[in-house]
Amino acid sequence: MANTTDIASSRQTKETKAQKVERLKRSKNPWEHFDEIRDFARQGRAAVLPEWANLYFKWWGIYTQGDGAGAIGGTGGEGKATQYFMMRIALPNGLLRSNQLRAIAQISERYARSIADLTVRQNIQLHWLTIEDIPEVMEALGAVGLSPKSACGDVTRNITGCPLAGIATDELTDASLLAVEAAHLLSANNDFYNLPRKFKISITGCPVWCSYPEINDIGFTPAVRKRHGKREVGFSVRVGGGLSADPHLAVRLDAFIHREQVLPVVRAIAEIFRDQDCLRENRDRARLKHLFTQHGWTAERFLSELNARLSFDLDPGVEDSPPPDAYRDHVGIHAQKQPGLYYVGAAVLRGRITAAQMHAAASLAEKYAAGELRTTNMQNLLIVNVPRENVEALVFELNAVALHVEASPFWRGAVACTGTEFCKLAITETKSFARWLVEELEERVPEFDQPLKLNVAGCPNACGQHWIADIGLEGKKIKQGANLVDAYYFCVGGAVGEYARISRQVGYRCTSEDVPEAIERLLKTYLATRDANENLRAYFARHSDDELRAQLAGAIVAPVTRDLPAGPVPHGVGD
Repeated sequence: MANTTDIASSRQTKETKAQKVERLKRSKNPWEHFDEIRDFARQGRAAVLPEWANLYFKWWGIYTQGDGAGAIGGTGGEGKATQYFMMRIALPNGLLRSNQLRAIAQISERYARSIADLTVRQNIQLHWLTIEDIPEVMEALGAVGLSPKSACGDVTRNITGCPLAGIATDELTDASLLAVEAAHLLSANNDFYNLPRKFKISITGCPVWCSYPEINDIGFTPAVRKRHGKREVGFSVRVGGGLSADPHLAVRLDAFIHREQVLPVVRAIAEIFRDQDCLRENRDRARLKHLFTQHGWTAERFLSELNARLSFDLDPGVEDSPPPDAYRDHVGIHAQKQPGLYYVGAAVLRGRITAAQMHAAASLAEKYAAGELRTTNMQNLLIVNVPRENVEALVFELNAVALHVEASPFWRGAVACTGTEFCKLAITETKSFARWLVEELEERVPEFDQPLKLNVAGCPNACGQHWIADIGLEGKKIKQGANLVDAYYFCVGGAVGEYARISRQVGYRCTSEDVPEAIERLLKTYLATRDANENLRAYFARHSDDELRAQLAGAIVAPVTRDLPAGPVPHGVGD
C-alpha cells in the first residue's frame, strides 16, 4: 500500500486537462495520421481510441455526437457520446458550387439521415455519421474539392468573409480570394497544427462588416486612404475578439495593411498566437483574446510584436469607419454590381436544411443562374448571378421548398446553435425550440416591423452568438416540481459595428415555454412606446435593466443571476 507521501506526490504530479491536451498534441499531428481513421473504420466504433474520440478527430472536422440529453446526461459538464459523429465541412468565405452542394446532399441522404446544418461560420455540418462511413464521406467530399480539415480543433477554423464578395454594389474591394488563400496558408499546414486553442479569422471588403470582425481573433476590414493624390483601398485589422463564456470585442491595431501584406500579417499573427506558452496553461484561458484580458497586452504591444515578425514596416492606420445600424442578413432579391444580375437570399430557419432542399437549391442554381451559391454567418443560403428575367421563377421555386425569400423578421433573424440534439455540452434543446419560438412570435406579434437578431445558445459557450444579438437567449435548467426543464436567460442589446457592445444581462430567466410570451410583452411595449424611427438598439439603450426585466416579466421582479456553474465551462462545438 502506498504511503501518504506517495499519494500526495501523485496528486501533485497529476496532469491537468491542459497539460494532457498539450502532451497529446506534441506527440501527434492528426493531419498526418488519416491511416488510423481508416483502421478504426475497418474495426468499428469500439476500436476508436479515447485520444482520437476526444481530441484528434477534431483536426479532421469531426466531433463525437451526444445522446440527446446534453451536459446533464453525463459528468463534469459533458454529456455522453454515442456511436455517431458529426462532421463540419469548411467553406472559406462561404463559397459553394452547385455540384458541391449536390454532393453534400447525397452524402446527407446516404450517411446523415438527410439533414445538415448551416453554421455561423459559413460551414455545413453533418450528423449521424458512423466511424465506418467516415473514409467514404471524406472521399466523396474530396472528389468535389471539399474537406472537413481544420473545421475543428486547435487550429485555424473556417475563414469567413462577405458572402457578397465580388458582387455587392457597395463593395470596397473583393477580399474572397484573400480568404481562400489564407485558408490554404494555414489549414493543414504543419507549422500551425498545434495552436493553443481555436483560431478564427474574418477577411472582408464590404463596408458593413457582415462577417463580424469584432468577434474574430483576426478581423480584416476595408480601409481607404489618399496617397499622392490617389485613392487606395487596403485593410484595417482587429485582433483578440471572441465570445464564449467571457466575451471580448476585438482590439484595433494602428496599421494600414496593403492587399499584398494581408497574408504575411495573417501568418505573423498566427505565429504570435502559436508561440504564447502562457496560453497553454489553462484551456479556459487559451484564446488570443486572453492576452488582453488576462496577460496585460495592449494594442501597442501587439503591434510591436507583429512588426518584429514582418519583413516590412506597416503604415500607420487611417480613420476607421465602423458601420452604423446596418442589418445585413442577405435575404431577399438584390441587384448586383454586374448590370442585369441579381442575388437571391433564402432564409434557412435556424440553419437546418434537408437533403431535398440542398438538391433543390443546387438544381435551381444551375437552372436559373451560373451554379454559384454562398453560405452566410446568419445560417442562410444565397444563389448569385441570377439574370433579371429568371428571378421571379427562382423565388417561386425556392419558396416551394420552404427556402423562403420573403420571410418575417423572426424567421429571418433567428440563429440557433446545435443544442442538446447532438451536442454533449449543451444544456437545452435549441433547433426545434427556435422553430417553435419563431412560429409563436409570428402569430403573437405579426405587426413587428424591425430587423431582429434573435439568437439562441444552448449553454454559456455562446456558439449561438447570443452576446451580439438584439435578444439573446442562453440555455439553462430550472427545477419544476421534481423535474429539470429547459429555461433561458435573457441578454439584450448586443451589437456589432458603430455601436458594438456585448449584450446586457438584464436578470430575467424563464422556462422555455414562457419565452414567447416574455418576448411578446417586450416587443409590444417597444412598438407602443418607441420614439419616432427608434430601432430596438436605441430603445434598449435608453431603458434600464430593471425596466426591460419588468417588460419581459410583465411585472416588477427581482433580478436573478446568470447562474454560471461553479467550475469552468467545457468548451462547445461551436465554430
